[in-house]
Amino acid sequence: MSRIAVLGSGHTGPIVARMAVEAGHQVSISASGDPKRIALIATVLAPGAEARWAADAVRDAGIVVLAIPMHAFPGLDPALFDGKLVIDIMNYWPPNDGVLEPFEHSGRGSSEVVAERLAGATVVKTLNHIGYHDMDERRLPAGAPGRLALGVAGDDPAAVDTVAALVDSFGFDPVPFSALSAGRGFEPGHPVFGALLTRAEFLAALDLQPED
Repeated sequence: MSRIAVLGSGHTGPIVARMAVEAGHQVSISASGDPKRIALIATVLAPGAEARWAADAVRDAGIVVLAIPMHAFPGLDPALFDGKLVIDIMNYWPPNDGVLEPFEHSGRGSSEVVAERLAGATVVKTLNHIGYHDMDERRLPAGAPGRLALGVAGDDPAAVDTVAALVDSFGFDPVPFSALSAGRGFEPGHPVFGALLTRAEFLAALDLQPED
C-alpha cells in the first residue's frame, strides 16, 4: 500500500484521509503550520492518520492529495512535489479564493495550471466534483446499485490507473480519462459538478468517452 499525504484539514481533507486509512494505506494529514493544531481533527475525523508538518508528510509520501483552498496553492513550494503522484481535488472559486490570475481566462482546466506549476510531479484530477457530505456518506462496494461515479483525468496512464484503483477502494466507480484536459468537464459550471451520478449517467452528462 502507498503512503499518502493529504494536504488540507478543512471539510474534505479529513474525509479523504479517513477513506485512505480504511483502504489500508499509511496516511498523513497536514495543514499550514504546526500539526499540533490539527491533531484532534485527525484523531476524531481520520482515526489512524498522523498529523504532520506538510513538508515532512510530502517528503515521505508517494501520493499527495491537494485538498487545500485554491488561494493557498500559490504558496506551495513546487520542488517538494518532484517525483510525486499528486491528486488534485481543488476547485477554483473566485468568490471564495479571490481572482487568481493564473486560473483566469487561461483556456485550460485548473488542474492543468496546477500541473504546469508542479512540473516535476504527475497530476491527476478527481474527487473535486462531489460534495464532502456525499463523499463521506454515499460510498458503496463495487457492483452495488446506485454506486456514484467519479471522473479521473490525467496524462499519465499508469498514474490514472493508480488513482482509479484508489477511487474504487474508496467506494466509487472511477471513470478514467487519458488526458488531464478532460478534467475541465468536472469543474464548476459543468453538468457533473455537484451531481450524484452513476457511471452511465456521468458519461451521458459529459458526452465523453472514457478510457476503460
